[in-house]
Amino acid sequence: MSNNWKKNFSNVALSSKPSPVRELLKVIRQPGMISFAGGMPAPEVFPAEQFHEGSEKLRTDAPLLLQYGTTEGYEPLREFLSKWTAPRMGREVGLDEMLLTTGSQQALDLLGWAMLDPGDVVITEDPTYMAALNTFRNHGAQFASVPMDSEGMMVSELPPLIERLRASGKKPKFIYTIINFQNPAGATTTVERRKELVDIAARYDLTIFEDDPYGYVRFDGEHLPSVFSFDKSGNTLYAGSFSKILSPGVRIGWVSGAKEIIRQMAIFKQTTDLCSSPITQVLTHEYCRKGYLDAHLPSIIKNYREKRDAMEASFEKHLAPLGVTWVKPQGGFFYWINTGAIDSDELAKRAIEKKVAILPGAPFCVDPEAGKHAARINYTFSNPDVIEEGVSRLAQAIQEMRIPA
Repeated sequence: MSNNWKKNFSNVALSSKPSPVRELLKVIRQPGMISFAGGMPAPEVFPAEQFHEGSEKLRTDAPLLLQYGTTEGYEPLREFLSKWTAPRMGREVGLDEMLLTTGSQQALDLLGWAMLDPGDVVITEDPTYMAALNTFRNHGAQFASVPMDSEGMMVSELPPLIERLRASGKKPKFIYTIINFQNPAGATTTVERRKELVDIAARYDLTIFEDDPYGYVRFDGEHLPSVFSFDKSGNTLYAGSFSKILSPGVRIGWVSGAKEIIRQMAIFKQTTDLCSSPITQVLTHEYCRKGYLDAHLPSIIKNYREKRDAMEASFEKHLAPLGVTWVKPQGGFFYWINTGAIDSDELAKRAIEKKVAILPGAPFCVDPEAGKHAARINYTFSNPDVIEEGVSRLAQAIQEMRIPA
């Protein structure tokens, strides 16, 4: 076999790492395996029949659907999203302030192209979304992190961090935050901290990237205003996604912000994939236009709340007596458990032996040591009886690791 490929890989390729979630897919397909590892929606909540109704458009509008689309995205869907998101955003954003993307993951990549030079610093929560770290790292970014507590990002630590970075000659470019039911920590940033974050970003002339794929999947309490809604200076980008409220298979996300950055991201999208699929954009618009999105969201929320409650009860029964702690999420997809003295990498391996899959904390952290005694647990994919069995198996693995050999 030729060795020519590896000898000529780029520096980015040589330093890239596979996603732990994708690598685990090979394992979790084993018979009898219970997976708490992925971030997948439950298949039973997919609105197949209602979404299929839009397929009539494949016959009536074939010349439109089967042709290239505009880079910015299908205009009727952008118009719908502008109105639908207005209560959370504080206003209807203009069409030149919104870009449809191939999943919200692409928004991260396009922002990297538009904003990052090698050596620039991204400030992020710790822990944070591992794919965001990998995406920004591919653009040559370095990272500085702010810890989290049960009220989200500890934004009071931002000013001294920014000043230390600048004093050392480093250039922070933007602050990346998952504001609601954070992946992986499950925490939601309070309104007070959201306002403070906006003030700090304005003071230091920094952009905020507000990533909100889970915000509409709230079980408890009231929806909170977005960071975007508090920002009157235009420094905030807001990214949303249909992956958690419709289906990840449609691969449609959106990003809203000042028209200057949206235009620049659109230019890079032209060189990345030309446009997102017109077929899925039109079918998604039909689904939304008919009112199915609003009608179906309560079903999704009910399904996931029941599973969250089942996992909470299982944790109290099986994990609390072992000294494991956690923050109960008010929505979203994940728990972040603190395993005490237990190494979560070793715990993940031991759990696999028990036929239950979890993700250790290190890949989610800027400093891997910060995640050494933590793990992310998903509850949306498994049914309540499976959750109970999986948590019981996980507890067995922890108990065995606590007993000296």
